[in-house]
Amino acid sequence: MKLNASSPSGSTYLLVPILLLFALLIVAVIRSPSLISGTGIGSALIVAAPLVLATYALMVVAIAGRGTVDLSVGPLLGFINVTLVQLHGADLVSSPLAVFAYVIAAGVAYQLVMGLIIIYVRVQPIIVALSGYLALSGINLVIMPRPSGTAPDWMMSWGAGTSIFSPVLVIVVLSTAAWLVFARSAFCGHLRMMGFDERAAYTSGVRINAVRLGAHCIAGVFSGLAALTVTSLIGSGDPTQGTTYTLIAVTALVLGGTSLAGGRGGAIGSLIGALNLFLIGYVLATFNFGGIQGFVTEMAYGLILVLSFLLSVALPYLQRHIRHVSPFLVFVALSMLFTAVMLHAKYDYGQPANVQESTASFPADERASSAFFFELGESASDFAMSANQKSMALAALLLVSVVFILRVSVAEAKTRLMTPFMYVSLLIIILVVIWLLATSNGHAAQSFASAKKQAWMIAVGA
Repeated sequence: MKLNASSPSGSTYLLVPILLLFALLIVAVIRSPSLISGTGIGSALIVAAPLVLATYALMVVAIAGRGTVDLSVGPLLGFINVTLVQLHGADLVSSPLAVFAYVIAAGVAYQLVMGLIIIYVRVQPIIVALSGYLALSGINLVIMPRPSGTAPDWMMSWGAGTSIFSPVLVIVVLSTAAWLVFARSAFCGHLRMMGFDERAAYTSGVRINAVRLGAHCIAGVFSGLAALTVTSLIGSGDPTQGTTYTLIAVTALVLGGTSLAGGRGGAIGSLIGALNLFLIGYVLATFNFGGIQGFVTEMAYGLILVLSFLLSVALPYLQRHIRHVSPFLVFVALSMLFTAVMLHAKYDYGQPANVQESTASFPADERASSAFFFELGESASDFAMSANQKSMALAALLLVSVVFILRVSVAEAKTRLMTPFMYVSLLIIILVVIWLLATSNGHAAQSFASAKKQAWMIAVGA
């Protein structure tokens, strides 16, 4: 993942989302180590995918300028969802090719109508978006008054969330890669130029109407794919499910550093912002707030949205002091730190070694569900390692990490002398991994597996 490493000052707006991402990841792993299991990551992926793609749809039109915030993105997802389920029930749309063609065509058609109204009727984008939000919310209830119907049979397994590798992951990865490739095109350059200053872009020969319509078409593609992942998640039609994505998608957009004034934004920032919003909900779900759980979550989203706006206002002043700090280097350093925390949270080094032996009576399917994300073998014996082998593996990880950090540090500093921040980051990584090496001998029991074993024994009356 490249965070514009060649120009640290041009992507400093990503520093806050990156710091928040790793803070939330650390808290989430400590509160619930099952997040870093195969099923944990798979479930998180299927839940977060619609939000990521909806944020991408908002990002494209926001970059186009004029303060365009598509508030209708949530009801649009609901509209595509309910119409897809109804058409499938009538045997009109069933095959994968037909489903993909329909969701993309429906998203592009709506966004084209929205773009044409903005350009030729000259209505403010926020008014068009709000009108679309109200209209689609009512139309969805007319088409399907209550949740009903089923998704195509071949799509039902997508929402299981039992595996990391799934069609939903492929959709998200390809969508992100497509935007990163598109970001290097001349069309994207014209889009950003138009977002910064539409008059200057027009006088420079940019066909602003065509560019704006193109942005809406791309947003329509992302909206259609987001609706497809929503359908796979719920497995049926729901006229109100998509509406819930409006607020959190806008919040993720702002949190990811996209400027609502236009001209600035990208897939990496939007992805990080969407993941932050998912993790906030995940972390809050580990606490018991009783009947006000939903209100606490909504309050958190609102507070983060306000703070994101304030940070956007203060960003020009902050850039004077942090313009030499590379977001890519910060991401790499925090990734190493999070890896250490993740290993320690998953494997309880303080537990005696005989705890691992006691998990032998634990059912195989229960052990597999709590396995670490790289423990994907058919049996636990496939990954059995001695204490010396584990120490050698961690030593190799330490060596690779140090070499990688040194290479990135020199490249980011643009000089042979690394900055003090880089020295501190490197020192933290070395100390943490050495600590892991010192405490790993003979203590590889899984705390989360132990807790699930106790729950299983209580369930069977042991």
